Amino acid sequence: MLFLFRSGAPSHDVGVDLGTCNTLVHVRGRGVVVNEPSVAAVRRSDRSVQAVGLEAKRMLGRTGSDMQAIRPLQGGVIADVDVAEAMLRRFLRRATPWKMRRPRPRLVVGVPSGITEMERRAVRSSAEAAGAQELYMVAEPIAAAIGIGEPVDTPVGTMVVDIGGGTTEIALIALGGIVADASIRIAGDVMDRAIVLHARRQHSLLVGDSTAELTKIGLGTAILEENPRVMEVRGRHLVSGLPRAIEMNSTEIGRAIHEAVQAIVAAVVRALEQSPPEFAIDIVDRGIVLTGGGALLPGLPELIHRRTNLPVRVADDPLTCVVRGTAAILDDLERYRMVLRT
Repeated sequence: MLFLFRSGAPSHDVGVDLGTCNTLVHVRGRGVVVNEPSVAAVRRSDRSVQAVGLEAKRMLGRTGSDMQAIRPLQGGVIADVDVAEAMLRRFLRRATPWKMRRPRPRLVVGVPSGITEMERRAVRSSAEAAGAQELYMVAEPIAAAIGIGEPVDTPVGTMVVDIGGGTTEIALIALGGIVADASIRIAGDVMDRAIVLHARRQHSLLVGDSTAELTKIGLGTAILEENPRVMEVRGRHLVSGLPRAIEMNSTEIGRAIHEAVQAIVAAVVRALEQSPPEFAIDIVDRGIVLTGGGALLPGLPELIHRRTNLPVRVADDPLTCVVRGTAAILDDLERYRMVLRT
């Protein structure tokens, strides 16, 4: 998650959720003006960025020898600084007219709680190259909690599980800080790769990442269903080499992503085991809140409830929790200054 603002000019405040899978840009007074995949089409010969977002994602698996569609963020952090910078510049250009871009903004970047110093340097480099005047960092779970209206600046404990594309962030939050947390590089992307492997092994069908993502959305489940859903999946048959369409059901996809789902649930349990006893009352009363795209996986709240015996709920519009959090911080910067780090 990333957002930028300029003090004294509320109309120029801009918030950006820079995620592994999708980037959302929020402009004060206009709402979310950009919601596109975090993908860039790069020319191999000179590494120049030719397209970003949805246009670039359509090129995944379809580019020629001189073009490459890549995702500059991997595992929740910037893996390709140059491409990430160019992608960020283009998204901001789409969202803001020229007169808004001229002042150098201060920048706040949401980072996974388990980020390394090398990854921090990559974030810092991209932010400076994008024209930031000042850089701050904030933990992603805190931004998500603010986005759903949790009182992160009070002594009341809040537990947020933010399941994105590259990472799953679990945090117990109070008084603007994370009391206990767990961050794992297992989330939506790992489930997609598990589906690609399943299709290859069980059906001799080669499918791309985009097809695997659509299959996860259509058939993914954390708990096996009594009446499995069925959908057609298309790819290239490994034996004949020809395009082929086969039927898959939610039972086999649920089994394919079972290991990733169990890893997420185990991380939630570990975070609870590390929590102070004083938080027990708050968590029992308030429960666990799921945010991020992974929160939409059918059966996941029920599975976490079975393992923890705690109330579990999915936030309203979990895909936009982080960007709504940036908007809330921009509206009351002084109140939330304690969650920002230089």
